[in-house]
Amino acid sequence: MFGRNEERWLIVGLGNPGKDYAHTRHNAGFRALDLLSAKLGCKVDKSKFQGLYGQTGYAGKKLYLLKPLTFMNLSGKSVLQLSAYYKIPPQRIIVLFDDISLDPGRLRVRGDGSAGGHNGIKSIIAELGSQAFPRVKIGVGAKPHEQQDLADWVLSGFSASEEKALVSALSRAVDAALCIIDHGVPEAANRYNGSTP
Repeated sequence: MFGRNEERWLIVGLGNPGKDYAHTRHNAGFRALDLLSAKLGCKVDKSKFQGLYGQTGYAGKKLYLLKPLTFMNLSGKSVLQLSAYYKIPPQRIIVLFDDISLDPGRLRVRGDGSAGGHNGIKSIIAELGSQAFPRVKIGVGAKPHEQQDLADWVLSGFSASEEKALVSALSRAVDAALCIIDHGVPEAANRYNGSTP
């Protein structure tokens, strides 16, 4: 199915495994990856690398989709295992994840940068030893009260209006990830940063 010299890319969706977490704010990355797998007709059902993954061809490239099953704070272990096995450099690892600094419905594409307080990204940076991987941040909204525990907030669900905005954003996050592969990070950022339906 694949030639030996095909360029390899990895797209990772971050979240926590299990039904209890499925529709929480922290699982926006998992949900985006589910949409991407459906769009590409690529099942993410192989169990290896401390996660579930699938592989397919896209635009003449070899594309791997990964959902780490380590729980959020150890996501980097799964990412490192797959990327090391298939020799995929950080610059071709795209991470889809939730961002509380963006309103639901908004996206931000970045080519690199710090973890910004996100434990999943912190783990990936630590394991890869690099911040130079593209990412698509999916807005899930800020805590309504400063006193609210952050862990409680990201593990909470969405209101009906937030869910509607999120569903649109998840679809655009999929398009943004593929745009990074097709046209590069600057073009994807130009098209999708701050975008709303």
